[in-house]
Amino acid sequence: KPLPEITEDEVPFEIPESWKWVHLNSIAESSLGKTLDKAKNTGELCPYLCSINVYWDGISLDTVKEARFTEDDKLKYRLQYGDLLICEGGDVGRTAIWKSNKEMYYQNALHRVRFYGNLIPEYFKSIFECYKGIGLINDYCKGMIIKHLVQGSLYSIPFPLPPLAEQRRIVAKIEELLPYIERYEKAWSRLEDFNKRFPVDMQKSILQLAIQGKLVEQRPEEGTGEELYQQIQAEKQALIKAGRIKKDKRIEAINIQEEVPFDIPESWKWSYLGSILNKLTDGTHRTPKYATSGVKFVSVKDMSSGVLSLETTKHITMAEHEELYARCDPVRGDMLMSKVGTTGVPAIVDTDEQFSLFVSVALLKYNHSCIDEKYLYYLLKSPLVQMQATENTRGVGNKNWVLDAIAKTQVVLPPLAEQKRIVAKLEELLPLCERLK
Repeated sequence: KPLPEITEDEVPFEIPESWKWVHLNSIAESSLGKTLDKAKNTGELCPYLCSINVYWDGISLDTVKEARFTEDDKLKYRLQYGDLLICEGGDVGRTAIWKSNKEMYYQNALHRVRFYGNLIPEYFKSIFECYKGIGLINDYCKGMIIKHLVQGSLYSIPFPLPPLAEQRRIVAKIEELLPYIERYEKAWSRLEDFNKRFPVDMQKSILQLAIQGKLVEQRPEEGTGEELYQQIQAEKQALIKAGRIKKDKRIEAINIQEEVPFDIPESWKWSYLGSILNKLTDGTHRTPKYATSGVKFVSVKDMSSGVLSLETTKHITMAEHEELYARCDPVRGDMLMSKVGTTGVPAIVDTDEQFSLFVSVALLKYNHSCIDEKYLYYLLKSPLVQMQATENTRGVGNKNWVLDAIAKTQVVLPPLAEQKRIVAKLEELLPLCERLK
């Protein structure tokens, strides 16, 4: 049935004077495929295509289904080389060309378009891709939630028709340019990925420079990491002798023997994390009996952002807290670190409120007169420690970085004054990385 002439209001863009706006049914035969009904279908078992086989870059034959087709069905629904297939629903308007002479049929989720007069199907596929990109296809779809491109709507879409030779030249030019477009898309994707990663990568680089002694200058008058290390050991032994802390059997105060991952300034010292801490423990290994109110009970979810938050913690009774606190006693200035799940995330205790810890959180106590709390925080966040956390975390489901492995983490110890200057420089630079996000 002829459609009315296409008006100027219907056309989406201007075309050359030698071209003509047309409806599809004036230049091609089009029909939907066979409606499948297992209860009624008879005939020979044959392969057929549906919308899941049709993609912009071609037709996938990985999941070809089969149904019964009578001899009349075969004549009506068999595909021919060069047929244009258009998705009627789903990703409406997605289009591909059947480029095979093998026996294949199609079902009613697809329009099959067969052009008259040797028109170039590749040209019309590119028009569909254009219309899909600018959203014009959606204007002709039926349905509010589930969209469909019914036969009448397909026929009402205006198509620009150039001379046949020009169709061929257009297709040839598109095929010439497509590899460049694909290369551009890949390059753009890499750039987008780089831009997303750049602030985080920059933070990691700055932290790595900091712990390699390349962020601030070294000053001989500030002493050495070895002297600071010996001071830490002496004060730790004094606390052990006074009964204020227990001797940690996991690691003795020994010089690091393993091969170190990079060079550091001569005034710095390699050490194990456990050997510069006064105490390394974790929270209770049993699930407590929770209460509606009382003392807050911190698990890894309450500090996984790198900041301790007591706003959504669970609660335990004061009696249970006192029992747990006798072994694991976080106070202001101590360091917490996640040891279950996403391991190695540090958080500084910045409250005087008492709370208890679950096994998923490690507690690190240290000598504040020898180790700057912000330096220790950034040290734990650095690639040096984070890489060891990743390598030494064990388990498949509930991953765990055990205390023994935490204690044997390699760390670097600069003089105290340099620690403070490193922190000052980091707090000058890291906010700039945040702004890049």
